[in-house]
Amino acid sequence: MTDNLYINGQWTSGSGTRRGAVINPATGETIGAVTFAEAADLDAALAAANAASAGWARTSAYDRAAILKRAAANARAQAEAMAQAITREQGKPLSEARMEAGSAGDHIEWYAEEARRTYGRVIPSRQPEVMQSVMLEPVGPVAAFSPWNFPIGQLVRKLAGALAAGCTIIAKAPEETPTCAMILIQCFVDAGVPAGVLNLVFGVPAEISAHLIPSPVIRKISFTGSVPVGRLLGELAARHLKRTTMELGGHAPFIVCDDAEAEKVALLGAALKFRNAGQVCASPTRFLVQDAVAERFTTAFVARARALRLGDGAAEGTEMGPLAHARRLDMMQALVADALDQGARLLTGGARHGNTGFFFEPTVLADVPLSARIMQEEPFGPIAIVNRFADLPEAIAEANRLPYGLAAFGFSTRTDRTHAMARGIETGMMSINHFGLAAPETPFGGIKDSGHGSEGGSEGILSYLTPKFVSQFNG
Repeated sequence: MTDNLYINGQWTSGSGTRRGAVINPATGETIGAVTFAEAADLDAALAAANAASAGWARTSAYDRAAILKRAAANARAQAEAMAQAITREQGKPLSEARMEAGSAGDHIEWYAEEARRTYGRVIPSRQPEVMQSVMLEPVGPVAAFSPWNFPIGQLVRKLAGALAAGCTIIAKAPEETPTCAMILIQCFVDAGVPAGVLNLVFGVPAEISAHLIPSPVIRKISFTGSVPVGRLLGELAARHLKRTTMELGGHAPFIVCDDAEAEKVALLGAALKFRNAGQVCASPTRFLVQDAVAERFTTAFVARARALRLGDGAAEGTEMGPLAHARRLDMMQALVADALDQGARLLTGGARHGNTGFFFEPTVLADVPLSARIMQEEPFGPIAIVNRFADLPEAIAEANRLPYGLAAFGFSTRTDRTHAMARGIETGMMSINHFGLAAPETPFGGIKDSGHGSEGGSEGILSYLTPKFVSQFNG
Protein backbone atom coordinates (compact mmCIF):
# COMPACT_ATOMS: atom_id res chain seq x y z
CA MET A 1 0.00 0.00 0.00
CA THR A 2 1.49 3.34 -1.05
CA ASP A 3 -1.19 5.58 0.47
CA ASN A 4 0.42 5.71 3.91
CA LEU A 5 -0.40 9.30 4.88
CA TYR A 6 -3.80 10.26 6.25
CA ILE A 7 -4.49 13.97 5.74
CA ASN A 8 -7.80 15.83 5.86
CA GLY A 9 -9.90 12.69 5.73
CA GLN A 10 -8.05 11.01 2.86
CA TRP A 11 -5.38 8.34 2.54
CA THR A 12 -2.70 9.67 0.19
CA SER A 13 0.69 8.76 -1.23
CA GLY A 14 1.92 12.28 -0.59
CA SER A 15 3.41 14.93 -2.83
CA GLY A 16 6.91 13.49 -3.18
CA THR A 17 8.70 10.31 -4.13
CA ARG A 18 10.75 9.56 -1.01
CA ARG A 19 10.09 6.23 0.66
CA GLY A 20 11.55 4.47 3.66
CA ALA A 21 12.28 0.76 3.81
CA VAL A 22 10.30 -1.34 6.28
CA ILE A 23 12.47 -4.16 7.62
CA ASN A 24 11.62 -7.35 9.47
CA PRO A 25 14.19 -7.28 12.30
CA ALA A 26 13.99 -11.06 12.74
CA THR A 27 15.38 -11.61 9.25
CA GLY A 28 16.90 -8.28 8.25
CA GLU A 29 14.85 -8.41 5.05
CA THR A 30 12.99 -5.48 3.52
CA ILE A 31 9.29 -6.28 3.58
CA GLY A 32 7.77 -3.00 2.45
CA ALA A 33 8.08 0.74 2.05
CA VAL A 34 6.47 3.76 3.67
CA THR A 35 5.78 7.20 2.24
CA PHE A 36 7.81 10.07 3.65
CA ALA A 37 5.87 13.31 4.04
CA GLU A 38 7.21 16.39 2.30
CA ALA A 39 6.76 20.01 3.39
CA ALA A 40 3.65 20.31 1.21
CA ASP A 41 2.09 17.31 2.95
CA LEU A 42 2.82 18.75 6.38
CA ASP A 43 1.33 22.08 5.35
CA ALA A 44 -1.79 20.27 4.19
CA ALA A 45 -2.02 18.46 7.53
CA LEU A 46 -1.57 21.74 9.42
CA ALA A 47 -4.26 23.43 7.36
CA ALA A 48 -6.64 20.51 7.92
CA ALA A 49 -6.02 20.38 11.69
CA ASN A 50 -6.46 24.14 11.94
CA ALA A 51 -9.68 24.21 9.91
CA ALA A 52 -11.23 21.35 11.91
CA SER A 53 -10.12 22.63 15.32
CA ALA A 54 -13.01 24.93 16.20
CA GLY A 55 -15.68 22.47 15.12
CA TRP A 56 -14.17 19.55 17.03
CA ALA A 57 -13.69 21.70 20.14
CA ARG A 58 -17.39 22.67 19.98
CA THR A 59 -18.46 19.04 19.60
CA SER A 60 -19.95 18.03 22.93
CA ALA A 61 -17.98 15.79 25.23
CA TYR A 62 -20.89 13.36 25.04
CA ASP A 63 -20.59 13.10 21.26
CA ARG A 64 -16.78 12.87 21.31
CA ALA A 65 -17.08 10.06 23.85
CA ALA A 66 -19.54 8.21 21.62
CA ILE A 67 -17.12 8.36 18.68
CA LEU A 68 -14.24 7.18 20.84
CA LYS A 69 -16.27 4.27 22.18
CA ARG A 70 -16.92 3.15 18.62
CA ALA A 71 -13.19 3.52 17.94
CA ALA A 72 -12.47 1.35 20.98
CA ALA A 73 -14.76 -1.37 19.63
CA ASN A 74 -13.06 -1.14 16.24
CA ALA A 75 -9.62 -1.41 17.87
CA ARG A 76 -10.66 -4.55 19.70
CA ALA A 77 -11.92 -6.04 16.44
CA GLN A 78 -8.61 -5.19 14.74
CA ALA A 79 -6.35 -6.23 17.63
CA GLU A 80 -5.05 -9.37 15.95
CA ALA A 81 -4.24 -7.54 12.71
CA MET A 82 -2.36 -4.89 14.66
CA ALA A 83 -0.49 -7.53 16.68
CA GLN A 84 0.62 -9.41 13.56
CA ALA A 85 1.89 -6.14 12.06
CA ILE A 86 3.75 -5.22 15.25
CA THR A 87 5.60 -8.54 15.33
CA ARG A 88 6.40 -8.44 11.63
CA GLU A 89 7.78 -4.88 11.65
CA GLN A 90 9.02 -4.40 15.23
CA GLY A 91 10.03 -7.92 16.21
CA LYS A 92 8.55 -8.56 19.64
CA PRO A 93 6.98 -11.98 20.30
CA LEU A 94 3.41 -12.30 19.13
CA SER A 95 2.25 -12.88 22.72
CA GLU A 96 3.62 -9.45 23.71
CA ALA A 97 2.27 -7.82 20.56
CA ARG A 98 -1.18 -9.20 21.33
CA MET A 99 -1.07 -7.73 24.82
CA GLU A 100 -0.07 -4.34 23.41
CA ALA A 101 -2.64 -4.31 20.63
CA GLY A 102 -5.30 -5.77 22.88
CA SER A 103 -4.95 -2.89 25.33
CA ALA A 104 -5.61 -0.21 22.69
CA GLY A 105 -9.37 -0.48 23.09
CA ASP A 106 -9.07 -0.07 26.86
CA HIS A 107 -7.02 3.12 26.47
CA ILE A 108 -9.48 4.61 24.02
CA GLU A 109 -12.47 3.67 26.17
CA TRP A 110 -10.84 5.19 29.27
CA TYR A 111 -10.36 8.50 27.51
CA ALA A 112 -13.90 8.34 26.12
CA GLU A 113 -15.19 8.29 29.68
CA GLU A 114 -12.74 10.98 30.82
CA ALA A 115 -14.01 13.27 28.06
CA ARG A 116 -17.31 13.50 29.92
CA ARG A 117 -15.62 14.34 33.23
CA THR A 118 -13.66 17.48 32.34
CA TYR A 119 -15.69 19.42 34.86
CA GLY A 120 -13.94 22.67 35.72
CA ARG A 121 -15.03 24.30 38.99
CA VAL A 122 -16.80 27.23 40.69
CA ILE A 123 -14.73 29.46 42.97
CA PRO A 124 -16.55 31.26 45.84
CA SER A 125 -16.45 34.98 45.21
CA ARG A 126 -15.72 37.79 47.64
CA GLN A 127 -18.72 39.66 46.20
CA PRO A 128 -22.22 38.16 46.14
CA GLU A 129 -22.91 39.67 42.70
CA VAL A 130 -19.93 37.93 41.10
CA MET A 131 -19.83 34.38 39.76
CA GLN A 132 -16.30 32.95 39.39
CA SER A 133 -15.68 29.78 37.43
CA VAL A 134 -12.90 27.86 35.72
CA MET A 135 -13.67 26.19 32.41
CA LEU A 136 -11.40 23.62 30.80
CA GLU A 137 -10.97 24.15 27.06
CA PRO A 138 -9.02 22.21 24.43
CA VAL A 139 -5.51 23.56 24.06
CA GLY A 140 -5.77 23.34 20.26
CA PRO A 141 -4.03 21.39 17.48
CA VAL A 142 -1.42 18.90 18.70
CA ALA A 143 1.74 17.53 17.12
CA ALA A 144 2.43 14.05 18.51
CA PHE A 145 5.57 11.96 18.03
CA SER A 146 5.47 8.28 18.99
CA PRO A 147 8.26 5.64 19.08
CA TRP A 148 8.81 2.25 17.47
CA ASN A 149 9.23 0.16 20.62
CA PHE A 150 5.49 0.30 21.43
CA PRO A 151 4.03 1.46 18.13
CA ILE A 152 0.43 1.03 19.27
CA GLY A 153 0.74 1.44 23.04
CA GLN A 154 2.34 4.87 22.84
CA LEU A 155 0.44 6.19 19.82
CA VAL A 156 -3.00 5.31 21.14
CA ARG A 157 -2.49 7.31 24.35
CA LYS A 158 -1.73 10.44 22.35
CA LEU A 159 -4.57 9.99 19.87
CA ALA A 160 -7.23 9.16 22.43
CA GLY A 161 -6.16 11.83 24.91
CA ALA A 162 -6.09 14.63 22.35
CA LEU A 163 -9.36 13.64 20.68
CA ALA A 164 -11.17 13.18 23.99
CA ALA A 165 -10.16 16.67 25.08
CA GLY A 166 -11.41 18.20 21.84
CA CYS A 167 -8.04 18.77 20.18
CA THR A 168 -7.18 18.02 16.59
CA ILE A 169 -3.93 16.13 16.08
CA ILE A 170 -1.15 15.45 13.61
CA ALA A 171 0.53 12.20 14.61
CA LYS A 172 4.03 11.40 13.39
CA ALA A 173 4.18 7.63 13.83
CA PRO A 174 7.40 5.60 13.54
CA GLU A 175 8.43 4.86 9.97
CA GLU A 176 9.83 1.49 11.11
CA THR A 177 6.33 0.24 12.03
CA PRO A 178 3.77 1.91 9.75
CA THR A 179 1.20 -0.83 9.26
CA CYS A 180 -0.15 -1.11 12.79
CA ALA A 181 -0.39 2.69 13.05
CA MET A 182 -2.42 2.81 9.84
CA ILE A 183 -4.79 0.13 11.14
CA LEU A 184 -5.26 2.09 14.37
CA ILE A 185 -5.97 5.32 12.51
CA GLN A 186 -8.58 3.54 10.40
CA CYS A 187 -10.32 2.43 13.61
CA PHE A 188 -10.86 6.09 14.50
CA VAL A 189 -11.85 7.00 10.94
CA ASP A 190 -14.44 4.25 10.79
CA ALA A 191 -15.81 5.42 14.14
CA GLY A 192 -16.70 8.80 12.63
CA VAL A 193 -13.82 11.14 13.50
CA PRO A 194 -14.39 14.10 11.11
CA ALA A 195 -11.97 14.97 8.33
CA GLY A 196 -9.04 17.08 9.46
CA VAL A 197 -9.39 16.18 13.14
CA LEU A 198 -6.95 13.28 12.87
CA ASN A 199 -3.91 13.24 10.57
CA LEU A 200 -1.08 10.71 10.21
CA VAL A 201 2.37 11.30 8.72
CA PHE A 202 5.64 9.41 8.43
CA GLY A 203 9.06 10.65 7.44
CA VAL A 204 12.42 12.00 8.55
CA PRO A 205 11.87 12.85 12.24
CA ALA A 206 14.06 15.94 12.32
CA GLU A 207 12.38 17.37 9.23
CA ILE A 208 8.87 16.80 10.52
CA SER A 209 9.51 18.19 13.99
CA ALA A 210 11.31 21.24 12.56
CA HIS A 211 8.29 21.94 10.35
CA LEU A 212 5.43 21.22 12.73
CA ILE A 213 6.64 22.59 16.06
CA PRO A 214 7.30 26.20 14.96
CA SER A 215 3.99 26.40 13.11
CA PRO A 216 1.54 28.84 14.73
CA VAL A 217 -1.16 26.22 14.20
CA ILE A 218 0.37 23.80 16.70
CA ARG A 219 -0.42 24.57 20.35
CA LYS A 220 1.00 21.48 22.06
CA ILE A 221 3.66 18.83 21.49
CA SER A 222 3.57 15.32 22.88
CA PHE A 223 6.78 13.35 22.45
CA THR A 224 7.90 9.89 23.55
CA GLY A 225 11.52 8.98 22.86
CA SER A 226 15.12 9.43 23.91
CA VAL A 227 16.44 12.10 26.25
CA PRO A 228 18.74 13.74 23.63
CA VAL A 229 15.93 14.09 21.08
CA GLY A 230 13.55 15.22 23.81
CA ARG A 231 15.95 17.99 24.76
CA LEU A 232 16.12 19.21 21.16
CA LEU A 233 12.36 19.18 20.70
CA GLY A 234 11.83 20.76 24.11
CA GLU A 235 14.20 23.61 23.21
CA LEU A 236 12.41 24.14 19.90
CA ALA A 237 9.01 24.12 21.61
CA ALA A 238 10.18 26.54 24.30
CA ARG A 239 11.45 28.92 21.64
CA HIS A 240 7.91 29.09 20.30
CA LEU A 241 6.21 28.95 23.72
CA LYS A 242 4.49 25.63 23.06
CA ARG A 243 3.17 23.39 25.78
CA THR A 244 4.88 19.98 25.93
CA THR A 245 4.49 16.51 27.35
CA MET A 246 7.82 14.68 27.30
CA GLU A 247 8.05 10.97 28.12
CA LEU A 248 11.76 10.27 27.81
CA GLY A 249 14.24 7.54 28.68
CA GLY A 250 15.01 5.92 32.00
CA HIS A 251 17.51 3.73 33.81
CA ALA A 252 15.18 2.12 36.33
CA PRO A 253 16.49 0.77 39.65
CA PHE A 254 15.09 -2.55 40.87
CA ILE A 255 15.78 -2.85 44.61
CA VAL A 256 15.57 -6.25 46.31
CA CYS A 257 15.82 -6.23 50.10
CA ASP A 258 17.00 -9.24 52.10
CA ASP A 259 13.49 -10.05 53.38
CA ALA A 260 12.04 -10.43 49.87
CA GLU A 261 11.44 -13.80 48.19
CA ALA A 262 14.62 -13.67 46.12
CA GLU A 263 13.91 -16.42 43.61
CA LYS A 264 10.33 -15.28 42.96
CA VAL A 265 11.42 -11.67 42.54
CA ALA A 266 14.22 -12.75 40.20
CA LEU A 267 11.74 -14.41 37.84
CA LEU A 268 9.58 -11.28 37.76
CA GLY A 269 12.68 -9.12 37.26
CA ALA A 270 13.85 -11.24 34.32
CA ALA A 271 10.39 -11.11 32.71
CA LEU A 272 10.36 -7.31 32.97
CA LYS A 273 13.99 -6.88 31.89
CA PHE A 274 13.85 -9.01 28.76
CA ARG A 275 10.34 -8.00 27.66
CA ASN A 276 10.57 -6.53 24.16
CA ALA A 277 14.29 -7.44 24.25
CA GLY A 278 14.81 -4.74 26.87
CA GLN A 279 13.58 -2.02 24.51
CA VAL A 280 11.28 -0.49 27.12
CA CYS A 281 11.77 2.97 28.60
CA ALA A 282 10.51 1.78 31.99
CA SER A 283 12.52 -1.45 31.87
CA PRO A 284 14.48 -2.29 35.04
CA THR A 285 18.19 -1.99 34.30
CA ARG A 286 20.05 -1.63 37.61
CA PHE A 287 19.20 -4.60 39.85
CA LEU A 288 20.34 -3.62 43.34
CA VAL A 289 20.23 -6.67 45.60
CA GLN A 290 21.00 -6.78 49.32
CA ASP A 291 24.01 -8.88 50.26
CA ALA A 292 22.17 -11.65 52.13
CA VAL A 293 20.03 -12.67 49.13
CA ALA A 294 22.33 -11.64 46.28
CA GLU A 295 23.54 -15.15 45.44
CA ARG A 296 20.05 -16.64 45.45
CA PHE A 297 18.64 -13.81 43.35
CA THR A 298 21.50 -13.84 40.85
CA THR A 299 21.43 -17.62 40.40
CA ALA A 300 17.71 -17.61 39.63
CA PHE A 301 17.94 -14.54 37.41
CA VAL A 302 20.82 -15.90 35.32
CA ALA A 303 19.14 -19.29 34.96
CA ARG A 304 16.01 -17.64 33.59
CA ALA A 305 18.03 -15.45 31.22
CA ARG A 306 19.85 -18.49 29.84
CA ALA A 307 16.59 -20.39 29.37
CA LEU A 308 14.87 -17.71 27.28
CA ARG A 309 14.01 -18.88 23.79
CA LEU A 310 15.15 -16.36 21.17
CA GLY A 311 13.65 -16.29 17.72
CA ASP A 312 11.26 -14.76 15.26
CA GLY A 313 8.42 -13.24 17.21
CA ALA A 314 5.91 -14.98 14.96
CA ALA A 315 7.31 -18.44 15.77
CA GLU A 316 5.62 -20.62 18.35
CA GLY A 317 7.33 -20.55 21.73
CA THR A 318 9.50 -17.47 21.14
CA GLU A 319 10.08 -15.61 24.40
CA MET A 320 12.40 -12.85 23.21
CA GLY A 321 12.64 -11.37 19.74
CA PRO A 322 15.29 -9.26 18.02
CA LEU A 323 16.40 -5.71 18.53
CA ALA A 324 14.74 -3.25 16.19
CA HIS A 325 17.86 -2.07 14.35
CA ALA A 326 21.27 -3.38 13.38
CA ARG A 327 22.80 -0.33 15.05
CA ARG A 328 21.42 -1.50 18.41
CA LEU A 329 23.61 -4.60 18.14
CA ASP A 330 26.70 -2.42 17.93
CA MET A 331 25.58 -0.43 20.97
CA MET A 332 24.98 -3.56 23.06
CA GLN A 333 28.40 -4.94 22.17
CA ALA A 334 30.08 -1.64 23.01
CA LEU A 335 28.38 -1.37 26.41
CA VAL A 336 29.31 -4.93 27.35
CA ALA A 337 32.93 -4.52 26.21
CA ASP A 338 33.30 -1.29 28.18
CA ALA A 339 31.82 -2.83 31.34
CA LEU A 340 34.19 -5.79 31.15
CA ASP A 341 37.13 -3.46 30.59
CA GLN A 342 36.10 -1.61 33.75
CA GLY A 343 36.12 -4.83 35.79
CA ALA A 344 32.53 -6.13 35.59
CA ARG A 345 31.81 -9.86 35.52
CA LEU A 346 29.87 -11.40 32.62
CA LEU A 347 27.49 -14.04 33.98
CA THR A 348 25.72 -14.91 30.75
CA GLY A 349 25.24 -13.64 27.20
CA GLY A 350 27.24 -10.68 25.95
CA ALA A 351 27.21 -11.35 22.21
CA ARG A 352 25.11 -11.34 19.09
CA HIS A 353 22.91 -14.40 18.64
CA GLY A 354 23.15 -15.99 15.21
CA ASN A 355 23.87 -14.31 11.90
CA THR A 356 20.32 -13.62 10.73
CA GLY A 357 18.30 -10.69 12.02
CA PHE A 358 19.22 -8.41 14.92
CA PHE A 359 19.34 -10.76 17.89
CA PHE A 360 21.44 -10.14 21.00
CA GLU A 361 21.76 -12.67 23.81
CA PRO A 362 20.05 -11.99 27.15
CA THR A 363 22.99 -10.62 29.10
CA VAL A 364 23.71 -10.32 32.81
CA LEU A 365 26.61 -8.30 34.20
CA ALA A 366 27.59 -8.33 37.88
CA ASP A 367 29.73 -6.11 40.09
CA VAL A 368 29.67 -3.32 37.52
CA PRO A 369 31.67 -0.26 38.66
CA LEU A 370 30.15 3.20 38.46
CA SER A 371 32.81 4.16 35.94
CA ALA A 372 31.26 1.88 33.28
CA ARG A 373 29.22 3.52 30.53
CA ILE A 374 26.26 1.28 31.19
CA MET A 375 26.01 2.65 34.73
CA GLN A 376 25.40 6.08 33.22
CA GLU A 377 23.65 5.39 29.87
CA GLU A 378 20.30 3.71 29.35
CA PRO A 379 21.09 0.39 27.60
CA PHE A 380 17.67 0.04 25.94
CA GLY A 381 18.41 -3.57 25.22
CA PRO A 382 18.63 -7.02 26.88
CA ILE A 383 21.44 -6.22 29.33
CA ALA A 384 20.86 -6.43 33.09
CA ILE A 385 23.21 -5.11 35.77
CA VAL A 386 23.20 -6.94 39.12
CA ASN A 387 25.05 -5.11 41.89
CA ARG A 388 24.97 -5.61 45.65
CA PHE A 389 24.18 -3.21 48.48
CA ALA A 390 24.60 -3.40 52.24
CA ASP A 391 21.73 -1.26 53.56
CA LEU A 392 18.68 0.41 52.06
CA PRO A 393 19.91 4.02 52.25
CA GLU A 394 22.84 2.95 50.05
CA ALA A 395 20.45 1.49 47.47
CA ILE A 396 18.21 4.56 47.48
CA ALA A 397 21.26 6.78 47.01
CA GLU A 398 22.29 4.72 43.96
CA ALA A 399 18.73 4.82 42.62
CA ASN A 400 18.83 8.62 42.78
CA ARG A 401 22.40 9.05 41.51
CA LEU A 402 21.46 9.35 37.85
CA PRO A 403 19.48 12.23 36.34
CA TYR A 404 16.76 9.83 35.15
CA GLY A 405 13.46 9.45 36.99
CA LEU A 406 10.92 7.49 34.96
CA ALA A 407 10.29 4.23 36.82
CA ALA A 408 11.56 2.35 39.86
CA PHE A 409 10.82 -1.00 41.49
CA GLY A 410 11.16 -2.07 45.11
CA PHE A 411 10.70 -5.39 46.92
CA SER A 412 10.40 -5.91 50.66
CA THR A 413 7.87 -7.34 53.11
CA ARG A 414 8.67 -4.63 55.67
CA THR A 415 6.44 -1.56 55.51
CA ASP A 416 9.17 0.71 56.85
CA ARG A 417 11.34 -0.24 53.89
CA THR A 418 8.61 0.03 51.27
CA HIS A 419 7.62 3.40 52.71
CA ALA A 420 11.26 4.55 52.59
CA MET A 421 11.53 3.53 48.93
CA ALA A 422 8.21 5.11 47.98
CA ARG A 423 9.11 8.39 49.64
CA GLY A 424 12.84 8.41 49.00
CA ILE A 425 13.30 7.39 45.36
CA GLU A 426 13.08 10.23 42.84
CA THR A 427 10.85 8.84 40.13
CA GLY A 428 7.61 9.49 38.28
CA MET A 429 6.37 5.92 38.81
CA MET A 430 7.10 3.48 41.62
CA SER A 431 6.00 -0.16 41.61
CA ILE A 432 6.37 -2.02 44.90
CA ASN A 433 6.26 -5.82 45.25
CA HIS A 434 4.74 -6.29 41.79
CA PHE A 435 4.55 -4.74 38.33
CA GLY A 436 1.82 -2.10 38.32
CA LEU A 437 2.59 0.39 35.55
CA ALA A 438 0.93 1.54 32.32
CA ALA A 439 -2.77 0.76 32.90
CA PRO A 440 -5.11 3.20 31.11
CA GLU A 441 -6.41 4.61 34.39
CA THR A 442 -2.95 5.36 35.82
CA PRO A 443 -0.58 8.22 34.94
CA PHE A 444 2.54 7.32 32.97
CA GLY A 445 5.44 9.77 33.01
CA GLY A 446 8.72 10.75 34.59
CA ILE A 447 10.65 13.53 36.29
CA LYS A 448 14.15 15.00 35.96
CA ASP A 449 15.77 14.03 32.65
CA SER A 450 13.00 11.49 32.05
CA GLY A 451 10.66 14.28 31.07
CA HIS A 452 7.51 15.89 32.42
CA GLY A 453 3.77 15.46 32.15
CA SER A 454 1.74 12.28 32.14
CA GLU A 455 -0.17 10.17 29.67
CA GLY A 456 -2.90 7.93 30.99
CA GLY A 457 -5.09 8.47 34.03
CA SER A 458 -6.98 11.66 34.73
CA GLU A 459 -3.69 13.51 34.36
CA GLY A 460 -3.45 12.42 30.73
CA ILE A 461 -6.46 14.35 29.48
CA LEU A 462 -5.62 17.41 31.57
CA SER A 463 -2.43 17.90 29.55
CA TYR A 464 -4.62 18.60 26.48
CA LEU A 465 -6.81 21.12 28.28
CA THR A 466 -6.21 24.70 29.34
CA PRO A 467 -8.04 26.48 32.17
CA LYS A 468 -10.04 29.62 31.43
CA PHE A 469 -11.02 31.73 34.42
CA VAL A 470 -14.32 33.60 34.05
CA SER A 471 -15.40 36.28 36.51
CA GLN A 472 -18.94 37.51 35.78
CA PHE A 473 -20.64 40.42 37.51
CA ASN A 474 -24.41 39.95 37.78
CA GLY A 475 -25.41 43.12 39.62
